[in-house]
Amino acid sequence: MSERTLYEYAIVRVVPRVERDEFINVGVAFYCRKQRYAQVKIYIDEVKCKMLDPDIDLELITKHLDSFQRICVGDKGGGKLATLEQAERFRWLTAKRSTIIQCSVVHPGLCISANETHQELFEKLVL
Repeated sequence: MSERTLYEYAIVRVVPRVERDEFINVGVAFYCRKQRYAQVKIYIDEVKCKMLDPDIDLELITKHLDSFQRICVGDKGGGKLATLEQAERFRWLTAKRSTIIQCSVVHPGLCISANETHQELFEKLVL
């Protein structure tokens, strides 16, 4: 039997108008140190975003989320932040901030397969 291991995740949100504190879940950032797994899965529901703000700049949001993904996986296209260790990248990405892209608090759990658990959370919380 495979051993369960600790993971952490945060929900990635788009907050079109920060002053209104309304958001749409667009992704799940997931980190599992033991399995050396750090990924973020993203899906932008454009209709929901436009319901909260008809003037939302979806192209800009997509660029920010692409950068978020690159940093998370350590892609050099993500800039200097992408060169940090996995844990540091995850902590930086999930830090509290007041911008159009925000994360929930970080939640812990136990998993056997980081990839499978990440997909389950993504389907449950975003899709």
